[in-house]
Order: sequence, then structure tokens, then C-alpha cells
Amino acid sequence: MIKRDLEQIISSQLFKRKVIILLGPRQVGKTTLLQMLKEKTDKELLYLNCYDNDIKKLLTDVNIHTLQRIIGKHEVVLIDEAQRVMNIGMTLKLIADQIPHIQLIITGSSSLDLANMVHEPLTGRKFEYMLFPLSMGEIVNHMGYLETKRSLNDFLIFGTYPDVINNKGKEREVLNNLTSSYLFKDIFMYQDIRKPGFIEQLLEALALQLASEVSYNELAQLLRTDPHTVQRYISLLEKAFVIFRLRSYSRNARNELKKSRKIYFYDNGIRNAIISNFSPVNTRNDAGLLWENFFIAERLKYLHYHKIFSERYFWRTTQQQEIDYLEESDGVLHAFEIKLNPGKNVKFPVTFTKNYAGAKCSVVHPENYLDFLIDD
Repeated sequence: MIKRDLEQIISSQLFKRKVIILLGPRQVGKTTLLQMLKEKTDKELLYLNCYDNDIKKLLTDVNIHTLQRIIGKHEVVLIDEAQRVMNIGMTLKLIADQIPHIQLIITGSSSLDLANMVHEPLTGRKFEYMLFPLSMGEIVNHMGYLETKRSLNDFLIFGTYPDVINNKGKEREVLNNLTSSYLFKDIFMYQDIRKPGFIEQLLEALALQLASEVSYNELAQLLRTDPHTVQRYISLLEKAFVIFRLRSYSRNARNELKKSRKIYFYDNGIRNAIISNFSPVNTRNDAGLLWENFFIAERLKYLHYHKIFSERYFWRTTQQQEIDYLEESDGVLHAFEIKLNPGKNVKFPVTFTKNYAGAKCSVVHPENYLDFLIDD
């Protein structure tokens, strides 16, 4: 069992009169993390899995007297896959208001409905966390530094889902099963989804445009639909934790792109499974894009687990000068050029360094990338 960074973070936040919400893609280990937390506490614990229809019914439109009977003498209540319960936010508010000594921990594999259900009822009463596929910090703790360095090409091709890391030699089977059985389940269950086949076509188009600027108009033409539909479905895929967007960075310099966006995948293995390409890194013409996607997704995990609140961007001008990735925190910029070839000479554009003289600039490559993703 691989130790997760969030285990310690969540443990430190217990019994502070806050509901703990754990979100993340399917199969990243949310239920396993709950089991880890269960083993660490000596409190009376109740585990409720909302895939059990009886539990789902019990928690729907429930009153406080029924909740008190369900909870009984338990001090910690774990509600797994809470997005399956209608009005779960009001149920949680009832518990938080009327049984305040109870520690509630809930998980959801999609923010499609769960966010809307809990944000207003639990305003000011929750800690919210994301669990991602395994981070480099978690993998180094599990595999060791040297083995992690040696496995970089595997991460670029197969990603870092727990089942992928734990099933060496069966990565393709695990990823194909994940994409066919689990990846789209929350989206297909969502109301008013009229084009389930369209989602797969859109994902394939996005996978083939990895780390490139995405035009909703061009995607609409390619997929024979309208830009509004493309944007709506991209938003659904983002809420289901399949993809995420980066906006272009600008402080209104005339030659900077202001409304562009790039789309990345939370996991390289998922991206490669969508296009059915698990070829080795040294044979691929998209190796540099895989490297860029990998580092930016890993950096996202690092920032989240270390509670570093940064806005994330890319930068490009109308003259095609560009920087792969930017972070802005408390008004301070950190610019990253992400290069697969360690020996390549990299110069940051003069336009950028002149306009943003205080920015920190770093070149990331396979020999130093862990310096930006793990603690000393």
C-alpha cells in the first residue's frame, strides 16, 4: 500500500468542526485513503458506501432523527462517493449543525454535482482536498529516488495511477480498462448528456492537440458541432478530472496573447490510452509534448499538496515567442521552460525578461525535474 501525502494532511485537520471533502478522479485511491485513515484512528468509525442503494436511499432527504439513529455512537463518519446522493449537501449540513462532535469525511469522484450540492450548505464549514494519480513525492517515498529516476520513461507513457504503478507489465491492460469502464462514468451519469459518443471524439481530438493552443471554433468544425457545445463538454471533462486548462498570461502588453488556452491531461497514461499509443518514448514524435504534460500535471499535484496557492499559465506573443509554463503567487512570477533534451541551450525571450524583470526563470529537464517536484 502506497502512502499518500494527503493522509497526514487530513489527519491533522480532524475534529476541527469542519467537514472534510475529498475529490478526485476514479481509481486514484480515495477509498484506499479512507481505509488508511480508518486504521489510524481509535475512534468509533462508520463507513457508508453510496454505491449501496440502501445507503443511498437512507441518506436522501433524511431528517435529523434518522441520521442520529444511523450514526449512533460513531465519532467518525466516512461517506464514499457522496455525489450519488441527492441533496447530500443538506444531509451534511444537518449533521454538522445538529451533531457537531461528529467528524464527517466525504469523497466524490466527480465535482459535476457534488460541488453544487455542498458549497452553499457548507459555506465556511469544510476543508476540501483533491487526490490525484500518484505524485512524484509519493512515488519516491515508495520506490526510492534512483528507481523513480530510472522509471521516467514509464511515467511518460503509462502515467502514475496506483494500479499502473502496482501492476508492472500490465500497464496497458489497466489503462484500457480504466478508460473504457471508469473514465466517462460520471459524465455519462450526468443529466442532459445527449452525445456520449461525442465525448470520446472530443477527447481524442484534445489528446492529439496536447500542449497546443486549442480553438473551440476549429474543434467545432472538426467535430461538426458548434463552439458552445465544445466548450460545454470540455468543462464537463474538466469537472470529471480528466483534463485541465491553462490560460495565456498577459499584463496587457500589446503583443501578448490574452484569450488563448491550452489543454492538458491529469495523467499521461490516460492520454495515451485514448489515442491507443503506448510506443516507447524514443520512437515517438510527441515525446516533448508528453514531457511537458507530465511536468505540468506533476507540478499541479505538488502545489496542491503543499498548499501553495498559485495561478498557472503559459505565455506567448503574436510573434510566436513563448514560455511553456508560468506560476504566479503573491505577485511573484516563476517561469519554466520544459525541455526533454538536457543539453539543449535555452534562452528566455528578451520580451519576457524585460517586461517581467523580477520573474524567476528555470529550465526543467529529465536530469533536474525532481528538484521541482519533491522536498529535500
